[in-house]
Amino acid sequence: MEAIFVTERLKTLLPEIKAFVEAELIPLESEHTTRPFKATEKLLATKRAMVKEKGWWNLHLPVSEGGMGLTLCEFGQVSEILSLSPYYGQYTFNAQPPDIGNTEMIARFASEDIKRKYLHPLLEGQIRSCFSMTEPEFAGSNPTRLGTTAVRQGDQYIINGHKWFTSSADGASFAVVMAVTNPDAAPHERASMFIVPTDTPGFEFVRNIPVFGEAGEGWASHAEIRYTNCCIPVSNIIGTEGSGFKLAQERLGPGRIHHCMRWVGIAEKAFDLMCKRAATREIKEGEMLGHQQFIQGFIAESRVEIDAARLLVLRTAHNIDLYGAAANRDQIAGIKFFVANMVLKVLDRAIQVHGAMGLSDETMLANLFQHERGARIWDGADEVHKQSLALSILKKYGMSRKM
Repeated sequence: MEAIFVTERLKTLLPEIKAFVEAELIPLESEHTTRPFKATEKLLATKRAMVKEKGWWNLHLPVSEGGMGLTLCEFGQVSEILSLSPYYGQYTFNAQPPDIGNTEMIARFASEDIKRKYLHPLLEGQIRSCFSMTEPEFAGSNPTRLGTTAVRQGDQYIINGHKWFTSSADGASFAVVMAVTNPDAAPHERASMFIVPTDTPGFEFVRNIPVFGEAGEGWASHAEIRYTNCCIPVSNIIGTEGSGFKLAQERLGPGRIHHCMRWVGIAEKAFDLMCKRAATREIKEGEMLGHQQFIQGFIAESRVEIDAARLLVLRTAHNIDLYGAAANRDQIAGIKFFVANMVLKVLDRAIQVHGAMGLSDETMLANLFQHERGARIWDGADEVHKQSLALSILKKYGMSRKM
């Protein structure tokens, strides 16, 4: 870890958490693809209890919400360590997406009633949540265009719409739903955020969407959802009417730090597997795979790219801690596409070094590549972030946006 960002409390916390991940979680991963999901969930319940006993539960939240009060930069470094167990680390510490983003947003912007009913059980790990914004009928890169509506009738909102890639809806107790409440307002003030319990009449779980042929289960799923005359109380709104876009941006700023540091951790995992393979795989007597210059190039490039990515993300997290997400939009856009591409390059090299074995379930590399290919799409496609960053830079040179 980069010493300039390691605070006094992290000097003790990081090695302790790393030791826990190595001893308690990584050994469970060898049976990840063969163990039934419910069995994994039950197994991890015991590990989550251990985390609670150690005082590491909800590390990302302020002390007032039961967390340790880590800064975003501090928690980012914890998140990297958790991702050394890519399948189980985040969930075991109650820091898996989208719950981590939902808890942060609800803790900051929701009413005390919502916190009591939904946030507190979520923080205790008694329930899970999902995030429902993207729609099949509209480009996900433009969240100001939504077809889902929430119409107020008396003391209720009536929600109708069609969502997909609703993250982790399988088994979730409630959804955070973005819907249009003010269709005649300015584009960035049309939508609002709501809590919709998944047992609400009219909430239809259609299916888990297969990604690269695998549908996923539980917190690793992406669902298609239909909302048909879902009635929820007015009190289930998060923030105020028309603040949905702003809340989404507040949620996504820290969320991209979480994602990026998770990818750094996964890249470190892949790097470790690649180096072990290169150092121990004999290709002819007395000659290891790692003696090949092509492989040495893979290793050298990967080491520098991972280190560069980590520094970029921690700098951004530190600046968000100091000045807020809005003031660091350019840095947030930059890390999103840079780190997403970095992790895929490292995974691809690690697979190449393992040969056909890398394509199989003999290692976790193929599964990680399959899952993390979405990194260049989730939370904004690369092209959107690159365009945003470039336009912001060009604006400083006097160029105006196209009409």
